[in-house]
Amino acid sequence: MSGRPDSDTDPEIADSEAAADQDESDDPLDESEDPREEARRARWTAAGTGAALTLAGLAAALLRLTRSAPALVPAAYAGGAAVCAAAAVLGSRGRTRRALWLLVAGVMVMALGDQFD
Repeated sequence: MSGRPDSDTDPEIADSEAAADQDESDDPLDESEDPREEARRARWTAAGTGAALTLAGLAAALLRLTRSAPALVPAAYAGGAAVCAAAAVLGSRGRTRRALWLLVAGVMVMALGDQFD
């Protein structure tokens, strides 16, 4: 076997190398995406999630008010909804990191209120 460095490679190896090159170009986390588009998407996500959690918290508070639950339960749901509403406002203004932490805190307050039920 006298293999020269300029000899042809197997077709399978050449095909797999071409497929690997193509996979790298189709990367969904490609850094060439516009940062303004990424920031806009983060703002919409934070605002939408905050609004959805606010509505869910208010609905749960209203449902708990109609039942015979301690007063602390609907208050916790309403308080968590208020925190999530603040997170939605912050998220829409571009403060997405703070909005994320407020969303976590709001859901934790609602979960704590659920423990009192």
